[in-house]
Amino acid sequence: MLPKGKFSRCLAIAGLALFFTGAAQAAPDNSSPVGTANVTVADPTVPRPPGQPCVVQLFSNDTFDDFNTRPFSYTPPTGCGTHWSKVVLEADFSVTAGVQFDRSATIFLGGVNLFFGTTQEPTSTLAPSWHVERDLTDYSALFRNAGQGQADIGNIVNSQYTGVINGSARLLFYPASVVAPAANVPDAVYPIGSDPVGSTVLLQAGANTMTATLTLPRNVERAYLDVFTQGQSTPDEFWYTCVPNQYQAQTGECGGGNFREAEISIDGQAAGVAPVYPWIFTGGADLFIWKPTPGVQTLNFLPYRVDLTPFAGVLSNGSPHQVTLTLAGVNYYFMATAALLVYEDPHASQVSGQVVSNTLANQAPNPTIGSTLSTDSSGNTTGNVTTNLSRHFVIKGYVNTSHGRVDTTVDQTVSFANTEIFDITATTYDQTSEQLSSVEGVSTSKIGAFVSGQFRQSFRYPLYMQSNQTFTDSAGDSTVVTTIRQGFDEHTALSIDGFPLYAADVHNHHEGSDSIDYSPTYAIISHAGQNSKQDFTFSDSLGGCYRASVSAANDVVTAYSSGKGCPGQHNRVFWFTEPDGSPYQGEGLLGW
Repeated sequence: MLPKGKFSRCLAIAGLALFFTGAAQAAPDNSSPVGTANVTVADPTVPRPPGQPCVVQLFSNDTFDDFNTRPFSYTPPTGCGTHWSKVVLEADFSVTAGVQFDRSATIFLGGVNLFFGTTQEPTSTLAPSWHVERDLTDYSALFRNAGQGQADIGNIVNSQYTGVINGSARLLFYPASVVAPAANVPDAVYPIGSDPVGSTVLLQAGANTMTATLTLPRNVERAYLDVFTQGQSTPDEFWYTCVPNQYQAQTGECGGGNFREAEISIDGQAAGVAPVYPWIFTGGADLFIWKPTPGVQTLNFLPYRVDLTPFAGVLSNGSPHQVTLTLAGVNYYFMATAALLVYEDPHASQVSGQVVSNTLANQAPNPTIGSTLSTDSSGNTTGNVTTNLSRHFVIKGYVNTSHGRVDTTVDQTVSFANTEIFDITATTYDQTSEQLSSVEGVSTSKIGAFVSGQFRQSFRYPLYMQSNQTFTDSAGDSTVVTTIRQGFDEHTALSIDGFPLYAADVHNHHEGSDSIDYSPTYAIISHAGQNSKQDFTFSDSLGGCYRASVSAANDVVTAYSSGKGCPGQHNRVFWFTEPDGSPYQGEGLLGW
């Protein structure tokens, strides 16, 4: 039989395009940013439901000029109820003109991450500012109680590094209404591997795990893990360019290899995989490429969501359980954080169930390494180093609920492929990195023979980076020409018993190049030829459409378009969708 309310939701979702006609959000067409040197991106903001939100300020105009956290107290909003149609984080940051590194930025509440990103680097004459948003509706349970939080942007300010970072953040709560009903959100959110207020966990070789021991409610129906893993400091800031140790001396590259992947386990049993996105800091590779448009998600990371529902019955047995993230391949320094989201059976105080089969448990994350490198008698080195791993796994489990036994199957193929191509002579050092991480997966839930939900997701994270260094004179001056292409591609589709309900596609691509002249001590002499472009597109089966593009050259915006290619040449997305690529899953789709 169908779970209570499932059939009504099926009919409601099937008719959404008709019911919500006029409820779509058209992104505002602001004045053209052409000519500005300030941060300009093509990403969409979070679409909003109708109605006036209640606003809770987390912190306002805080100054980040050291490595101390900035604590704040949180109190739930008044006047908007306790179940909201949408919850959105808005944050604004700036850095004063001067010299400053890019910095990692986080906001936590009650140990749970609300925001994770990096900062834009300033110049001697430019004080950049930027705005970020994150859809936190799935974290609503966290916001129903008062708590303590903190913002953390570790920053050095002295006579050499003079850029001071400032920031403000607030939560917007949109009250439920007839046209924007309360979202069907997880019943509880649990931080993994964090202190009670919240911070990222340092992962490094020999200490590459973070874990939490949790005793969960005894009626968990579904469970998901939102994961962030970000490379920090040399060599893990540029992990995607490294080679296995046996080729380090021959190529002069960082060692440790370039395979990185988060392995999720429950009580020591493999439970899922989270690929690592190759985010690039605004000072990364060539700092001028990212002015004024940073790379994909650089200022505002998106978490990767792992479906742990086959383990719901086990998690509900009343015993403590260890949820662990292990970062395979970490060589020096990664920052990580995660949050467990659980849905509970509202009509049963206790459920039961088991994991039936798990083919991931016998597949270790050991990539295959290959090489065609050769070095001739003159010391010239050419060839490539390849790193490949592809695993298909199926995890099945069931949970006995108040509406019957629900069997869930997570079927995924997770792949990683990296090729490092070298052409090294006495006067040139040319390296090309070509990498693709991908996921093809489907989560299927059945009640008897009836497919009560099927959610398909595919991800592609393409990265291309070429760095050609030519030594231009006997003094040791050199010119480095860098070309980068970076992408985030996502396809999602939801169906019930073979009936398609919703599908969406997100494509976020950035490309750029620049040439820098360096002194023998790698001080920048000059740069030339800077150009970059970001294209962002979203479309869904309800007719939603978002398109934006920004181009830059010589550190200023040269072209910008918004809505071009959408019906009527205007962006139009429904308030309950995720045009930025934020994770959603199954029944939580569209706020129902």
